[in-house]
This record gives sequence, C-alpha cells and structure tokens, in this order.
Amino acid sequence: MNENNLAFWMTVAGTICWGVCFWWMHRLSTKQNTLLAQLREQGKRIEKLSKLEHDLIKEVHPQVNEIKEGIEEMMAAVKENSENNSPASKKKGN
Repeated sequence: MNENNLAFWMTVAGTICWGVCFWWMHRLSTKQNTLLAQLREQGKRIEKLSKLEHDLIKEVHPQVNEIKEGIEEMMAAVKENSENNSPASKKKGN
C-alpha cells in the first residue's frame, strides 16, 4: 500500500468515526434533555407538595402549641397529685 492509499483510507475511517461520534453525542444529548424535563416536572411537583405541607403546618401550628400547653398543665397536675398521695407525704403529715 502506498502513502496515498493509506491517507485515503485513514480519512475515510476518520470520517466514519466522526459520524458515529456525532450520532452517539446526539443520542446522549436527547437522553439528557429528556431527563432534565423529567427533573423539572419532579421539581414542580415537589414545590407544590412543599407548599401544601407548609400551609398544613401553618394551619396546625397553633393547635400544636395549645396541645403542648394542655399537656404541660396535665403533667403539673399529675405531679402535684402524685406528691400529695405519695407515702412520704403521709409520713410527714403524721
């Protein structure tokens, strides 16, 4: 094989490789665009759910504080009641 034939076939091989590379990169780009579109949709759904969750928390938050205060009052009453009815307090009273 002389130099001209070798150069010709190397050029052909390079052109074919370029075509395969172009096709492969186009395929990857298409997959990436599809994935990015899915991620955008998922992000929108997450934002919507986060907003709904935030609204629910705002709605429930005052009730949580009221329940917490009620529990603290109940704990104080139980503690006071248990101190009054404990055997140590009966011994002190005698």
